Amino acid sequence: MASNSRVRVLSRSTVKALGSSATPAPPRVLAVSNLDLLPQNIPVSLFCAYRRPSSGAVFRDVVAAFEAKLPSLLDHFLPLTGRIVVDPRSGRPEMLHCDNQGAELVLAESGVALASLDYGHLGASLAEVGVPVKYDAGVALSVQLVSFACGGFAIAWASNHVLMDGYSLCIIATAWSELARTGAVVSVAPNHDRSVFRPRATPSYGPSFGEQFTPLDGAHLVNALTTQCSFVERTYYVEARDLEMLRSQASQDGVVATRLEALSAYLWKAFAAVVGASDESCRMGWWVNGRRRLSAPRYRAAMRDYVGNVTTFAVAEAGVEDTRRRSLQDIASTVRETIRSTATDEHFQQLVDWVEEHMATKYVETACVGLGSPALSVTSFATFSLDTDFGFGRAALTMPTGEDCGRLCSGFVQIIARPGGDGWLVATYVWPRLAAALDSDDRRIFKPLTADYLGLGQYSRL
Repeated sequence: MASNSRVRVLSRSTVKALGSSATPAPPRVLAVSNLDLLPQNIPVSLFCAYRRPSSGAVFRDVVAAFEAKLPSLLDHFLPLTGRIVVDPRSGRPEMLHCDNQGAELVLAESGVALASLDYGHLGASLAEVGVPVKYDAGVALSVQLVSFACGGFAIAWASNHVLMDGYSLCIIATAWSELARTGAVVSVAPNHDRSVFRPRATPSYGPSFGEQFTPLDGAHLVNALTTQCSFVERTYYVEARDLEMLRSQASQDGVVATRLEALSAYLWKAFAAVVGASDESCRMGWWVNGRRRLSAPRYRAAMRDYVGNVTTFAVAEAGVEDTRRRSLQDIASTVRETIRSTATDEHFQQLVDWVEEHMATKYVETACVGLGSPALSVTSFATFSLDTDFGFGRAALTMPTGEDCGRLCSGFVQIIARPGGDGWLVATYVWPRLAAALDSDDRRIFKPLTADYLGLGQYSRL
């Protein structure tokens, strides 16, 4: 653990599924799908911070709930009690060995109060504290409980991106909350069957399909110093009234823009203004969850609670001056059409087929490497169903976290709904000039996230 870490690990234990006879046994070996092979092999987690329980419960009560009921949860997520196996030749994870080796349960404590974290730079602040706690790369699921000096606590649901996307993390957290409160999981039925994403007997994809990807090696990436010096981290909140105002401005001719389309249009105009004369064009990209967009019969039943990766990247490029002149309505329409035309059944099938013939090399989305026109990508958790109340009150904050993507060199925006509220929380990793533009906008759409806004400020001296 880093020397500046202020989290002390109290214990690490292995928790196995109960092995209920009512739950079908998983295969001993579960191969990852081709869609799983595209994300980088990096840790990902869903961080949930809770105020001190008003019921008078303390951290040991939280621990007791997990120790009593986590084995039952794992009955629904048996593959996550396995271990990730890496191909020794390629270095790529290729399968899960599912023999109920167990998930990891980490108990830790921090000597700081939740209110003392710098929520305006949340990622860096959590890294300094030491959350999430490091865990073995072969572990499929690490559940981490951290107590804070104020009486509040945090849960990190941690895994590997090769096993799941953000939607999957939300499925796990929601299933836990339901099980802990009611004793059963009925709202979700986790599906771990990767066979739904099979390549065609003869892989087929368009001649330009591969242009979307670039080999993930030094020859195709900008230098590390450029990456480190070019970006700053900011965490904001966007109030519901501002989202609705942007949505109204971005809607036209009876077509009501979504919140994501409206906020993306606002960001694209701000981005173009910052690019200015330094480039003729700029790009926006969106990580799109395919579960609600895949329509073929073989997908419909499998997708609702599918645990794995079902994400693709939709990208559009536009002239800087044209973007600055266009209305929010026009830009929102471009956002809508770009996402709609990309996230189709045929696109996902071509993606599976393309990976089948290129899996020997690690690839990354071309727009993310820092070559060509500047690119800003957006990922949104705001529409995902997420229940965080497992008997100790709803989380004050939820935020996906992940490791630094190394030498990738594009802006990144991550959106998640504020628990129990209509507003959004927005984590950004962008150029200093774009951060300054968002900070100084007279409309104050993006406001720096604070402990007081989350209702955590009152716990600073407890």
